[in-house]
Amino acid sequence: MTTLILLRHGRSAANANGVLAGRSAGVELDDTGRAQAAKLPDRLAGVPIAEIVCSPMLRCEQTVAPLAGARELVPITEPELAEVDYGSWTGSELKELVKEPLWKVVQAHPSAAVFPGGEGLAGMQARAVAAVRRHGARIAAEHGPEAVWLACSHGDVIKSILADALATHLDNFQRIVVDPGSISVVHYTETRPFVARVNDLGGDVAGLVPPPPSRGSDAVVGGDTGA
Repeated sequence: MTTLILLRHGRSAANANGVLAGRSAGVELDDTGRAQAAKLPDRLAGVPIAEIVCSPMLRCEQTVAPLAGARELVPITEPELAEVDYGSWTGSELKELVKEPLWKVVQAHPSAAVFPGGEGLAGMQARAVAAVRRHGARIAAEHGPEAVWLACSHGDVIKSILADALATHLDNFQRIVVDPGSISVVHYTETRPFVARVNDLGGDVAGLVPPPPSRGSDAVVGGDTGA
């Protein structure tokens, strides 16, 4: 079992201004986002992190930089964890996009949504899930099956990974909340994932460390007894 910490990048200027940044170049963290990034080393101080994997977007690189520096880790850039390719929607204001017919599809039936000149949300989920599974298998082989690793990505990408881990259809992923600077946690086992935390914005991190393996089953009958 490896434990994946899914970190959404800190707040960007585009987030604050209601702009769909997508894959636009040069989108940086704003003051709030930089403060969120600066707190990560202390926030995760009690958690052993074997590797950091990062979307190639600048705002993600800026988010993990303080943590990577504190841990003396070199982040691995993973293009498959990049932001959704929103095509011609990229750079538009959200208040204008809500008027588009496709907006209703994105909200109610996202598995059918394909952005004009860009990619579909179903395709995005497929490449993101494949990427975390691939890195998880590699990290387990290199660091052991109990290794903890962190992936920094984007809201819709993380929501799609969580939907897969929860075994819920992509059409339900809009029900999952993933705020800028938040942490979500998935324990991956040989049989199935366990979602341990969603949209954590700064609580106790003791639960991020994976529990010792149980005998005979990866789920406790009657429910977990807690930490």
